[in-house]
Amino acid sequence: MNIKIINKSKNDLPAYETLHAAGMDLRADLEEAISLKPMERKLIPTGLYIELPEGFEAQIRPRSGLAFKHGIGIVNSPGTIDADYRGEIKVLLINFSDQPFEINSGDRIAQMVIARHEKATWQQVDELNETLRGAGGYGHTGVA
Repeated sequence: MNIKIINKSKNDLPAYETLHAAGMDLRADLEEAISLKPMERKLIPTGLYIELPEGFEAQIRPRSGLAFKHGIGIVNSPGTIDADYRGEIKVLLINFSDQPFEINSGDRIAQMVIARHEKATWQQVDELNETLRGAGGYGHTGVA
């Protein structure tokens, strides 16, 4: 699939790091380093602008290494870039750790997954088909 992209950053285009990777790393595009204090959140620019085909979205997800090693996550995970959005892709990072975390230009801050999606049409009814699960929700199968 070809996707139009404008790169106003000093970084390379997002790329798949391994043969079967689902996500491409996004890099920070900063004039100067940013310090993210504990429990602080900031919108980090990437310098990237994309034009997705209709019926697709770009999901912005945390990087597992940043989450595990430094407690860095994404507040609205996954973030969604819609096919009609033309603004800069920015990543809303949060520092869940008890230590400040420094972000430099070029640092890998998130991953982007391109995904097809469907449009739903509601069919209002008075009842739904029965299932074995029924209305069982949170924790309905037990803890073990």
